[in-house]
Amino acid sequence: MQKSGESLMQRVENLQKDIESAYLDAFLVTDSVNIYYLTGFKLIQGDGCLLIYSQKGYLITDDRYEEAVTESNISGTVGCITRDYYGEVNRLCHKLNISVLGIESNISYKIYDLLDETFDADIVPIDNFIEDKRSIKDPSEIKKLKNAAELNQKGFDYICETIKPGMTEVDIANMLDWWMKRNGATKASFDTIVASGANAAKPHALSTKKQITVGEPIIIDFGYFVDGYTADLTRTIMLGNQSAKFNQLYQIVYQAREAVINAASNGIVGKSLDKVGRDIINDAGYGQYFNHGMGHGIGLEVHEIPTSYGTLTKDTLKTNQVVTVEPGIYLPGEGGIRVEDDILITDGAAQQISNAPDNLIIL
Repeated sequence: MQKSGESLMQRVENLQKDIESAYLDAFLVTDSVNIYYLTGFKLIQGDGCLLIYSQKGYLITDDRYEEAVTESNISGTVGCITRDYYGEVNRLCHKLNISVLGIESNISYKIYDLLDETFDADIVPIDNFIEDKRSIKDPSEIKKLKNAAELNQKGFDYICETIKPGMTEVDIANMLDWWMKRNGATKASFDTIVASGANAAKPHALSTKKQITVGEPIIIDFGYFVDGYTADLTRTIMLGNQSAKFNQLYQIVYQAREAVINAASNGIVGKSLDKVGRDIINDAGYGQYFNHGMGHGIGLEVHEIPTSYGTLTKDTLKTNQVVTVEPGIYLPGEGGIRVEDDILITDGAAQQISNAPDNLIIL
């Protein structure tokens, strides 16, 4: 069970205020991460739902979870065990006189069609009704994100101690996975990227059986969940030989990183923050080789609001959001450099949750 600085009951109560402000009678949560955020109870996606009504939650799932629901004893939440999740919601709507029911707007059309057919209540899709709240971290969540970043950095340090020429990209990814899970991580939040040589010119490369060699850049992009929350880090290293060209590229990317961190603060528009770092890469002559946004939010998922802040993002960053900063330069056929760190947005200067080295790592 999740424990939080902001009590789970408070989260439900706060959501109830938004339900009333939106002129809804109740709100139905089907996303398993949102259910966990509100109740601390883990469901596999699709294995149930949560109805929020009058500062109370009705956790609807089946008998596979019955014992876990009983043991969890979630304050302010009633467990409802049934195989007919949405039929039970409809019955509750009749019992509680719910005629206008909010739902998450990102549900599939198939689920929407099922709900529309099953429910007598009017259903109203609402964008980011819970995700906006999740983006603002409480002190307990911030501590967990710091702990996650610390363990992820230690995992990278382990890789630096063990990596050798001749290992494959997949070997290195598997070694990191083994170390992280052995030392407290539950799972990776995405498939670890180990991209060497020309593969490092692909921002979303897949780790392959390519052997790493001396003198080529190696990008390692990874994130692991620790106590429910994930970090997201990227480090670039080289084996054996110093490369003047890639060392120069690293300095450009690192300067962009520093500029973004220094400019990040409550209220800054996403595209303005992106521009701070992108201008440095543009001015160095490599603007065409930086082809993704500057960062995104993290938390219970590896991509949270702000899901991306890039050249078109008009949303503002807010105090207590935790976001990545990940500038890069990618030269087709040669390789690439990316540095990624996690920062906490505040009313003043951003706080660094992780801290990449200011020079290219040579092993």
